[in-house]
Amino acid sequence: MDIKILKDEKNELDVQIDNQTVAELIRVYLNEDDSVKLGAWKKEHYSKPVILRVETDGKTAKKALQDAISKAQKDLSKYADEFKKAG
Repeated sequence: MDIKILKDEKNELDVQIDNQTVAELIRVYLNEDDSVKLGAWKKEHYSKPVILRVETDGKTAKKALQDAISKAQKDLSKYADEFKKAG
């Protein structure tokens, strides 16, 4: 998966991601964080990559993104363990 940082300021971050599913998963976790004012993605054309935008109050946008990814990884790991136990 290719990820490219387009804009990196303290409270604003734009990241280009080539996987829409991953962008949507991260968006969901970003919006659970009270310090995130905006966690959204856009895709200008179906052939173009997704641009994920993060705007925050309090913590930095980069930290909010890192936290969202960590929470998603933790939950996905937990779900994988539960599937293994069920099978």
